Amino acid sequence: MNALTMPLADGWTIARRNTLKIRRSPDLLGSAIMFPIVFVLMFAYVFGSVIEVPGMPYREFLLPGIFVQAVIMGAQITGYTLTLDLQKGIFDRFRSLPMAPSGVLIGQTVGDLLMNLASLVVMAVMGLIVGWRVHTSPYEAVLGFGLLLLFAYAFSWFTATVALALRTPESFNNIATMVSFPLMFISNAYLDSSRLPTPLRVVAEWNPVSTFTQAARELFGNTSSAMKTSDAWPVQHAVPASLLWIAIILVVFVPLATRLYKRAVSN
Repeated sequence: MNALTMPLADGWTIARRNTLKIRRSPDLLGSAIMFPIVFVLMFAYVFGSVIEVPGMPYREFLLPGIFVQAVIMGAQITGYTLTLDLQKGIFDRFRSLPMAPSGVLIGQTVGDLLMNLASLVVMAVMGLIVGWRVHTSPYEAVLGFGLLLLFAYAFSWFTATVALALRTPESFNNIATMVSFPLMFISNAYLDSSRLPTPLRVVAEWNPVSTFTQAARELFGNTSSAMKTSDAWPVQHAVPASLLWIAIILVVFVPLATRLYKRAVSN
């Protein structure tokens, strides 16, 4: 087995292991699915009556942001499970096997990608129930979900890097909460960012969450010409900007996570 196929084969083995682990620990999948569902119900039925979006129902405006939120929360499970494996000495067992270090992380991120896929399916069904609709072609809708899954995979490498740097579940959960909540709320995920005060509006327009949310809205047709458009480049060109973000995250954090993993198992 050559240097290229070995990490992929090892990654597939770890991905199968993690999939079985999720089946035996449904609380991991449940937390990634239930929390966004609670947000859908809360924002759609509690705040939806007081939040107005020009030219479209608030629920259609909301759901792409909820999809992005679900992806971010699902990707955090990658980091959390890595810290648990570190604590339990699972990686010490992997060290005694002829496995490529990158293969372990590929398997972890691919396994969690499958969980994100299940989460998005549940969220889409929930969205249809509360009134969300797709107004573009099936091809564009598939591209929308594909873009969300690519973001999920890339963001899993970011959370893996953070987890391998911190090494404990408690520290990871604290940092993940401190990072994810500002990312989600200072964005266009839940409201029209043009209504924010100028400093927050500028942050929201260049927030990658806003870029992915806007890209999903465009691909699902959940936009309105009556809404005020932003002049910021990532919002004006949301789909290519999203692909650029994905490429940057992978280029930076795949080698960094692999290096931190090698350091973690060598100690």
